Amino acid sequence: MLKVSIVVPVYNAGRYIDLCAPSLLRQTMGEDAYEIIYVDDGSTDDSAQRLDQMAAQHAHVRVIHQENSGWPGKPRNVGIREARGEYVQFVDQDDELTPAALEHLHALATRNGSDIVLGKAVGTMAGPSNVFKRTVERCTVEDAPLMESLTPHKMFRRDFLLAHDLRFPEGPVRLEDQLFMVRAYLRAKTVSILADHPCYVWNRRDDGGNTSSRASTPEDYYGHLRAVVEAIKQETRPGPLQNHLLRRSYRVELLRPVGEPRVLQRTGKNLERYFDVVRAMALEAYPPGVRDGLPALTRLRAHLLEEGHLDSLVELSCRTRGIRPEVTVDDIRWRDGKLHVVTTIGMRRADGEPLALVERYGHMLLDPDLLDGIKGAEGWEAPHPLCHAYGELLVHDTSRDLWWFPDADLTPRTQPLGGGRHRVVLTGETAIDPLTLVGGRPMEPGTHVVWASAQLLGVGRRARMTRSDAATRGAGPEVGFGSVRVGTRPHLVIPAWDGPAGQLRLSVRPPRQATLPHRIYLRTTSAPPVRRAARNVLHRLPLDVRGRAKKLARRADPWSGGRP
Repeated sequence: MLKVSIVVPVYNAGRYIDLCAPSLLRQTMGEDAYEIIYVDDGSTDDSAQRLDQMAAQHAHVRVIHQENSGWPGKPRNVGIREARGEYVQFVDQDDELTPAALEHLHALATRNGSDIVLGKAVGTMAGPSNVFKRTVERCTVEDAPLMESLTPHKMFRRDFLLAHDLRFPEGPVRLEDQLFMVRAYLRAKTVSILADHPCYVWNRRDDGGNTSSRASTPEDYYGHLRAVVEAIKQETRPGPLQNHLLRRSYRVELLRPVGEPRVLQRTGKNLERYFDVVRAMALEAYPPGVRDGLPALTRLRAHLLEEGHLDSLVELSCRTRGIRPEVTVDDIRWRDGKLHVVTTIGMRRADGEPLALVERYGHMLLDPDLLDGIKGAEGWEAPHPLCHAYGELLVHDTSRDLWWFPDADLTPRTQPLGGGRHRVVLTGETAIDPLTLVGGRPMEPGTHVVWASAQLLGVGRRARMTRSDAATRGAGPEVGFGSVRVGTRPHLVIPAWDGPAGQLRLSVRPPRQATLPHRIYLRTTSAPPVRRAARNVLHRLPLDVRGRAKKLARRADPWSGGRP
């Protein structure tokens, strides 16, 4: 039996076949271990000829031609039926796999007997995702955030799909991917997540022709979302797990047209039409526990939606769109070969004031100044403000468009502001280890930008860390920067506030450019005041005394690196 069958539905792909094909044909697994099944869904361009020509040149390529079904569901189902591999990997016609994707995914799958394996997605349509924060050998929908990844570009054990009769809806069905994935997740006994290696390259077509971009009416779209919701309710009992699984679609799909920025982009009858459709679904399809488990501001949007306050939702979005993250870098320095960054992350309103909580009669109320005059939002309570607060620092490899999550220990807490006012902040330390950041491997040469990401009171924001975020500490330098050589073929890692906004960047130079000493040494943007004062004194001494004083200074300063 082959190890993997790649299934690719194709319709009028044209030149994108030639862009995608090389990444599939040259997998490191070896041509005798996998096959590529293209299912041509009645293309009317030259796609069929391109595919047949490829199959004639490559023995591990098969092409199946069928009449047009109008959607990728049937071609995928045909691919499952015809597959000869132990596992099936779905790929869209305009996407790619990284060279060793199948090898890494299959190894993780066979090691754990996985039913489903999620591979880290990258590319122009993929941003950072907490799902791929760490590699997970074994998990289920109950103990991992799998509902945050509902696209089908994953690896599935074929016998698992057949045993549970898991098939894609056929024909013009919106959200067919989500319906397939929730059914699969709820039946899977073992799911694995590969975060250490990028696997799937999710590309945005330059002609705007991605299959997921088809327009639809709100009645059509949310009618299909109801099918996803009902599938979850049919497979789970009412209670905390069901509410947890349903919360994702309520938060992401249902509230999307009545939250920023969508509610500010539509007007008049068009906005009212979306509002009526999602309000009816909120009232009819979701148990009360779904809304009750949302963070304060998101729960307020749900309340305004269900109570019928469209104008209030518009006004709330006008005010919340100006909320910005406030990141304070309290300390940053090398220690034990890692760059330790101590941060405090909060939120500020558009007027510059902190997004606050106000304590009244033993209750925490969501920022009354933010909500002043919004009908239905008066005295809105945030009973558990820390339960939904989380955040982290991220490192973005800009040349490869990869996101990595360093080890972080950020703790939510309330910070008193005086007068019964408080704010929710995340405080703690992040350790960026150049030797292990990239899935246990050293950082690659290039530029790496550090970002801060946070979710506080239902507001999610991500921003670059900049020089203006750094807090001064006494008479010392702004930050304790240094440079370190890492790896068996040492690379030089140099942090600096760089670029127009003074972003925190880690520059990784290849071995031939790594000319500094092996030890870590301090290199600040300017000499500390104490060192400057010492130099001024030295220059006033006689030459013979000055030489002896410099030698003593070098011995006394362990961070000098032997410099005068």
